Amino acid sequence: MAEELPQNTAELLSEIEREWKALLGVVERFSPEQMVTPDSGGWSPKDNLAHLEAWMHFLDASYLGGQPAHEAMGIDAATYARLDEDGVNTVLFKRNRDRAAADVLQGLRRTYAGVLESIRTRPFADLLKLVREDDPEKRLVIRSVLGNTSEHFNEH
Repeated sequence: MAEELPQNTAELLSEIEREWKALLGVVERFSPEQMVTPDSGGWSPKDNLAHLEAWMHFLDASYLGGQPAHEAMGIDAATYARLDEDGVNTVLFKRNRDRAAADVLQGLRRTYAGVLESIRTRPFADLLKLVREDDPEKRLVIRSVLGNTSEHFNEH
């Protein structure tokens, strides 16, 4: 996690773009076979990229777009309420495991472009607001942006 928050939209976009380029640099080195070969935990690089796509979509739809979390994840409300983050990730994994690597990469790039557009078109001050007014953790939107983009790219 970044020590200091970006101070403006340009800094935020620069940080996201730096980690995006690093991620793509790694992805480009994988052969088609490597893209779909699971690691010891059962996830292939393609699965990790689908995971990143899903969480960026969630960021854009929920934290930036205001949709309820379960709708942004495409999970019915009752099921979503019972899931922790690992449970959500399991649903995402199962949902995406049969997608072709090329489809995942296309979706990832499209979702990334949408997130960047959402960030560019809103006042930076909006990113410094709480994710939800009733959020007991008092998380800022910008922290969620970083957590679902640059920090998440770096993690995977």
